[in-house]
Amino acid sequence: MRPIKAMIFQIQPHEREIFRTISETASELGFPAYVVGGYVRDRLLARPSKDMDIVCIGSGIQLAEAVAAKLRPAPRVVTYARFGTAMFRCKDIEIEFVGARKESYRSDSRKPTVEEGSLEDDQNRRDFTINALAVSLNEDNFGEIIDPFGGIRHLEEKVIQTPLEASKTFSDDPLRMMRAIRFSTQLGFRIENETFKALSGYKERLKIISKERIISEIEKIMVTPTPSVGWALLMQTGLLNIIFPELVALKGAETKEGIGHKDNFWHTLQVLDNTAKRTNNLYLRWAAVMHDIGKPATKRFDKEEGWTFHGHQEVGAAMIPRLFRNLGLPLDDRMKYVQKIVRLHHRPVSLTKENITDSAVRRLLFDAGEDLEDLFILCESDITSKQPARVARYLEGYELVKKRCVEVEEKDNIRNWQPPITGEIIMETFNIPPSREVGIIKTAIREAILDGVITNEYDKAFQMMLEEGKKLGLKKV
Repeated sequence: MRPIKAMIFQIQPHEREIFRTISETASELGFPAYVVGGYVRDRLLARPSKDMDIVCIGSGIQLAEAVAAKLRPAPRVVTYARFGTAMFRCKDIEIEFVGARKESYRSDSRKPTVEEGSLEDDQNRRDFTINALAVSLNEDNFGEIIDPFGGIRHLEEKVIQTPLEASKTFSDDPLRMMRAIRFSTQLGFRIENETFKALSGYKERLKIISKERIISEIEKIMVTPTPSVGWALLMQTGLLNIIFPELVALKGAETKEGIGHKDNFWHTLQVLDNTAKRTNNLYLRWAAVMHDIGKPATKRFDKEEGWTFHGHQEVGAAMIPRLFRNLGLPLDDRMKYVQKIVRLHHRPVSLTKENITDSAVRRLLFDAGEDLEDLFILCESDITSKQPARVARYLEGYELVKKRCVEVEEKDNIRNWQPPITGEIIMETFNIPPSREVGIIKTAIREAILDGVITNEYDKAFQMMLEEGKKLGLKKV
């Protein structure tokens, strides 16, 4: 980033109208007004920003309504009287207005007691120096950057630092600890030493923050190009023990009888970054985070095999609903998607180690369905060896499995397939109600088709239904 020398904010042509309107309206009302926070930071960093915070010495709601009345077309103002804030959208920017505030906190809550304050009070309550920058919209110093904490210098030095003592900043609002790590990950900034120490020192305070607030910050970390940075910082500060102890359990490499295994925590972060390079799919990234989560429970040492984690994919998949609930992630089809990817992530690997039968490929196609490509993305991302020959061998194996999937799918049309005999057909044929027998027959037909015993055709499946029904003592009506 080029050095930031100017103390006058460079107002872009598309900003002039709204800034001038706010300035003139604030002057008429006698409310000194300022642009504060993230919008100023991002503009100085040449990053896009769609949110603008306006702080005034007076009523934010009154200023918002007066500004909106002058714009054409007049935007709809949404007010939050309880918080003294109002917002509206102007073109592609969401603008929020609030009166300058002074805050004080109780030890058991991050919700402050708020009273009217000055611009200085408002800047004091900001989380980091780079977010405490303000730009004057007042006639006597319009466009001047007000930087009481050295925020511009910290932008140049790429540093995250609290404006006041870090212990007070984090104790007052522990969510700021998550924001420090999130900004560090998003911006590629380092966290200043005293600020970093306070993250560890006040980590227990995070327990008063709702899981919804925490997961919101984590997902902002997850969508960055290198999300491992944030997860590593969470581990180093001890915050991860509070948020996601099951992930912490992956850390460490044990050696026994001269045989060791890799550290599955750092391996997981590498897999996550590999996945992030290949896709923006947030929940495939979550699958990368959780793909080996069952390893601690399945870890065994065998004198002949060495360290094993047999069945860790099934154990991990069974853990997913609890993990999603604990983290505050959605308990819906997105959870089921992650569970499916985790359960299947070793299947393509096993197929590279044997002569691939049509039956094995059919089962992979059937079980993965529309998520087959995503499964292969995770499998390829799971290759973290530093040996180029080994990586090439694995990738070559996956290409062979992909090729066989295409061949079998073209021949058998298994992907997203439903067996040709439904439960309704079985019940109607034998004049029986929903029952155990219906499930037995459906399963037998499905398995026979997947194993290649019969072809995926209605007539063959119908004939097998009659034979299976006969074994169960059922008669065709």
